[in-house]
This record gives sequence, structure tokens and C-alpha cells, in this order.
Amino acid sequence: MAYHFQFPRSTQGRLVLLTLFCLIACVAQAATVFAVEKLTVYSGRSERLIKPVLDEFTSKTGIQVDLLSSGTTELVNRLKAEGDRTPADLFLTNDAGSLEQARAAGILRPLNMREVDRAIPPQFRAPDNAWIGLSGRFWIIVYNTALVKPDELKSLLDLADPKWKGKLAIPNAGSEYLQAGVSVIRASYGDARTKEFLVGLKDNAGGQVYQKSSQIVEAVAKGQASLGIVNHYYIYRHLAAQPTAPIAAFMPDQQESGMGAIMNVAGVGIVRSTKHLESAKLLVEFLVAQAGQKLFADLDKEYPLHPEVKADPALVERKNFRAAQVPLTRLAELREPTLTLIEQVGLR
Repeated sequence: MAYHFQFPRSTQGRLVLLTLFCLIACVAQAATVFAVEKLTVYSGRSERLIKPVLDEFTSKTGIQVDLLSSGTTELVNRLKAEGDRTPADLFLTNDAGSLEQARAAGILRPLNMREVDRAIPPQFRAPDNAWIGLSGRFWIIVYNTALVKPDELKSLLDLADPKWKGKLAIPNAGSEYLQAGVSVIRASYGDARTKEFLVGLKDNAGGQVYQKSSQIVEAVAKGQASLGIVNHYYIYRHLAAQPTAPIAAFMPDQQESGMGAIMNVAGVGIVRSTKHLESAKLLVEFLVAQAGQKLFADLDKEYPLHPEVKADPALVERKNFRAAQVPLTRLAELREPTLTLIEQVGLR
């Protein structure tokens, strides 16, 4: 049976029908808008470190964020495999080398955003803004104040000295922090000295090799190790929870001939194939703005990269120490030879 639509002849009927069509169109448009008001973020950061910041973004904008957390290397490989079919809108992780790898693989979209240029100094982002640094961390020494005096410490390389045998806790070979740190040492001092350093670390640590930096801090606090190498914020988070813990932070390599403290950044990039570009840009804008930067400083004890946002007062003031001069963009090219060297030494 066929049905035929007959347009109403009366003016009133036509107005009713026109109103109905307008309502249908508005509902369809609204459905489209709401359908895109959700972003998917692939995150190599621990969920507890980034989710509060993303939740604040949602509360400000109404844009929902789905967070998929995994290891950084796994996420880069996943993004490569998924290609343009990926559901990811943004890639966020804790290592500039991995972000640069993703940029070089064509995964991330270059950005021309005045908000980014104004907020984040150029040394903390890719030249084309395909990735943008959000917060800084330094690879430093945590020591037990009952077992080590600060005047015994000077450089990270000194931790290879046999006097620390059985007293040192280190991250395992799969740690991106270790890989990035060793890359900076290689760029500063060359392969021979770096290999000597790694051999010494392996001998001195023995079985005190940990998967998580928080475990290193815990071991030092309990006196199971006298000192260890971690990102600075693990120390300050531990002290915030346990103010009487017998641990302190030492910023190494500040002597005139030293390389400076090893720095890395957490950062974000928009995936090239995103279908939600404007919403993704809003998230980037939120993360680099003063309010977003202050969240990183307050929640995570990291150094904000926005020059007008102050770090947590418990941290060493940024102006009081030097950072190594190896550009963050070099961490990707340095990684493979670094991994080869770590493997040769037999770090596990």
C-alpha cells in the first residue's frame, strides 16, 4: 500500500508543519553537537595524575573525556597500527622523546595556536607545535637523611662509585625515565663514559631494581636503600603524605663543569585524524593556560612550564638550579642507541 504526503492547504496547517520541520532540524543539529562533545585521550600517564585535570576541563566546558591509559610505547605502537581509524583525539604522555617519535611518524597534527605560543616557551614544544610540553620534571637523587649526607653527593655519575655498592636503588631498563636520562648523559659525555656509568649502576644496585619510582622512594624511606634515582615529584608527593619520612631531594650536576639537572616534560599532541579538532584544541588551550598549569603544580608537584605559574613552594625554586642543555626534541633520535647501550650492559 502506497502512502502519499499532501502538503496542508490552510495557512495554519502549513505553519504547524513548518514548525515541526524546524523542531526536527534543531533536534538533529543538537544531536550532532552533543555527539562530538566527547574526546578520547590516549594517556601514558598514571590515571590518578591526569584524571583530576581532565575532570576539571569537563566541569568547565561540558566536554566529556574518555581516558585510555597504557604504557607510552604501547600507545605509540597502537596509534601507528590504527592509523586514521584510531578513536584517539589526543595523545598525552610523560616523555618528550615519545611525543617526538609520534610527531616524526606523522601521528600528530601541527598546531597554529596563539594560546600555546604565549603560554609555553619554545624549548618545551615541537617546532611545529605538534606536541606541547605541559609540565617539567627533573631526574634527581633521593637520599635517606639518616644514612647519607648531602655533601657526599655531587653528580649522578658519582653513583657508579663502588662506595655505593648495595646502597643504591634504580629504575629498571624499561623505564622511560631511565632511557631519557641516559640519553641526556650520552649526549653530554659520550658513549664510553655513559657505559661506565651504567656498569657501575648495575653493580651498585644489585637486586634493588624497581618498576616504579614510588617503590624506589619507599625503599629509601625505609632504609632498604641509602639513595636512589627518581623524578623529583615522587619525593615531594611522598613527603606530602608522610612529612616525617627521613628522605630529601638532591639536585645533581650543578657544579661548574656539570651537565645540569636532567629535565623531561609531560606533554600532549592532537592526533592528526581527529574528527573533533575544535574540542581537542579547547583541551590543549585549557592545559596550557594558567589555571590548567596550576593544577599540574598543585596536584602533581611538577614544575609548570607557563612562566607566570609558580611551582609548589616545597620544591626547589627553578631559578636556583641549572638544567642540562640537550634539546628535548633530540630525545627521540637518541633513544635507539641508548637502548642498545642499556642492553649491552645487561641492565634488567
